[in-house]
Amino acid sequence: MNVRRLIPTAAVAGAAVLGLTTLSACSSSDAADRGSGDKLNVVASFYPMQFLAEEIGGSHVSVTTLTKPGVEPHDLELTPRQIGGLGDADLILFLKGIQPAVDDAVAQSGVENTVDAAKLTTLENHGTEVDGHDHGHDEGEEHAHEEGEEHAHEGEGAGADPHIWLDPVKYAEVAEGVGKSLEKADPDHAADYRKNTDTLVGELNALNTAYETGLKDTATTTFITTHSAFGYLAERYGLTQEGIAGIDPEAEPSPARINEIHGVAEKSRATTVFFETLASDKTAKTLAKDLGLKTGVLDPLEGITDKSEGADYIEVMKSNLAALQKALGAK
Repeated sequence: MNVRRLIPTAAVAGAAVLGLTTLSACSSSDAADRGSGDKLNVVASFYPMQFLAEEIGGSHVSVTTLTKPGVEPHDLELTPRQIGGLGDADLILFLKGIQPAVDDAVAQSGVENTVDAAKLTTLENHGTEVDGHDHGHDEGEEHAHEEGEEHAHEGEGAGADPHIWLDPVKYAEVAEGVGKSLEKADPDHAADYRKNTDTLVGELNALNTAYETGLKDTATTTFITTHSAFGYLAERYGLTQEGIAGIDPEAEPSPARINEIHGVAEKSRATTVFFETLASDKTAKTLAKDLGLKTGVLDPLEGITDKSEGADYIEVMKSNLAALQKALGAK
């Protein structure tokens, strides 16, 4: 796999102004910027979608992303130029439920080839925010799970966890669907898209095997995180995610939830409170200090920053695996 070298935000912005299409994969956030020649113009909503488009599309696509490097995707607000430029896309790849502004803009774009990654696999509920906090998915705490499930049924789609890319198996399913969509949009290069899809799926299968092996035998199966993004990952590998707040990484946890986390940490022998790169680490550090625990980074891969230079999805997921192995006491 060719690991792309990510370009700092300032450099990306400059490249966009100069119109250097060779940098479009780490693009400016302006969807109006077209690719060169006869390349398929693909607009991706945020990094996990961008990665798929780049890896599967290869040299036949020009990829721009609506979310600048280092920007928290949940908070994205589109400019008028971005919204207007969507109509020029040959294909839009997004994940409904993560970015409301993008969902609305895509619906109004009039683009024929729009791919919602959420429809390429099965979304699940991993607990929902109840009374201001996230109960998570803990089979050992039936009451919390049932309470979350009850809340999830209050409205259509309520409680569906959109973080499918953090499960390599589900992400591979999405990759298959993206590959087929590219084949349909650009049949002249269908064979290359199929080959690239097979290569990427193979890498994701290998990543899944690494997680299965690396997390098979651990001292504890519970990890605490500020952002409840790892429900699919936890379920896949027999772990329990205890989210301090909810799916929104900027949400403030309630005092009741903080008290619950204290009990969970003691009972489960958790060692680490994880925070992420695109949100404040204040809550994690405060809680860890109160509990006498360590802090660590577990990257939800919603965006790659200039601090992640040289890394891509596969590399960051490997770093996440190493962080989990250390925190959980893998043998």
